[in-house]
Amino acid sequence: MDPLLLGLLVAVVTIIVLFSGVSVAIGLLIVSAGFLIVFDGMRSLELMPEILFGKLDNFALLSIPMFIIMGASIASTRAGADLYEALERWLTRVPGGLVISNLGACALFAAMSGSSPATCAAIGKMGIPEMRKRGYPDGVAAGSIAAGGTLGILIPPSVTMIVYGIATETSIGRLFLAGVIPGFLLVGLFMAWSLYSTWRSGDTARLGSGSYTWGQRFEILPRVLPFLAIILGVLYAMYGGIATPSETAAVGALLCLLIAMVIYKLWAPRAIWVVLRDSTKESVMILFIIAAAGVFSYMLSSLFITQSIAEWIGTLDVNRWVLMGAVNVFLLIAGFFLPPVAVILMAAPILLPIIITAGFDPIWFAVVLTINMEIGLISPPVGLNLYVINGIAPDISLKTILTGSLPYVACMVLAIILLCIFPGLATWLPNVVMGASV
Repeated sequence: MDPLLLGLLVAVVTIIVLFSGVSVAIGLLIVSAGFLIVFDGMRSLELMPEILFGKLDNFALLSIPMFIIMGASIASTRAGADLYEALERWLTRVPGGLVISNLGACALFAAMSGSSPATCAAIGKMGIPEMRKRGYPDGVAAGSIAAGGTLGILIPPSVTMIVYGIATETSIGRLFLAGVIPGFLLVGLFMAWSLYSTWRSGDTARLGSGSYTWGQRFEILPRVLPFLAIILGVLYAMYGGIATPSETAAVGALLCLLIAMVIYKLWAPRAIWVVLRDSTKESVMILFIIAAAGVFSYMLSSLFITQSIAEWIGTLDVNRWVLMGAVNVFLLIAGFFLPPVAVILMAAPILLPIIITAGFDPIWFAVVLTINMEIGLISPPVGLNLYVINGIAPDISLKTILTGSLPYVACMVLAIILLCIFPGLATWLPNVVMGASV
């Protein structure tokens, strides 16, 4: 069979298998084994165990469970509420300051936890009732938290960026740096839209926060600053040449756990067990997907599907930006139905040769891909963040939450357009800190 037709058949079968309800990792293994047996014979299965476990034989993978423990330690405490309160107290004089403080808290908490659902739950439980009580429209209250929660997969440290780095053999340090400026750009766009929505709603005076003394503003900082110091410390150790990403992740996880125990009195063995249990579950899920995706990539390469697609794209006489537009549409559709980790691991082996052949920077593309995955988190039918917000505020209809999040989707699309016009937004900082890539 022609490799291109075979690739189309693999895509259709993979979609059908994944939509059947099986887990992503099991689905990828079923598809890989099936096509290898049909086209290469039973002997091809002898390599599957070696590929499966060989994909996990990577020291960089240690950073994934460590960063997950780091985030779980924070998510199990009042850190989110304290971040929210601290920013609310300092932004009390700004019209619409409450929604800005919510977005700021989302950005900081997302950076620490790396989990979009955890960010929505932690900040939304306090932020949404407060915004509604102060007169903010339900759409702004719910949509801003749903959108703010997505920032965790872009602002470093990001598990999604680690997965992309491992899947494409790209520097994780460069990927982290590449997400910084676009992350702040998205926060700025979200805040600008929120301020405009607040102003458009009418009584901006009523939308201000309460009144706080300087003493009340400073008293909450000791509960917030240690976590921010850990983030800065992790990034400094990584880029200062002191330690590898895996080593800094391990130290960061230990420090976050200790701070949760000391500041937030997380002493109960059961509470610590829950943190470790949940972290283990999520880590195993991600690592299993990575291993299964390695087998899937081997199948695509063994059947010459990846090479044929890259060669076919190279022969197309189309503008490279038309090609990039088609790739973005594909990523958007995939992000509507699958989690970011699954999309990256499945798509990277196919898309990376195409991107490089077309002359695009793989570091820059990582940021574009990640923003596409963020859009998927607040878009139906899967849109995980929408359902988390609906669980927090069940009296706000899913339609209202979706309507409120759509302007933030537009902000993300605008960010992608700006990245296409000014690719330096993603590549400048990595080049300055770590030197120009060869």
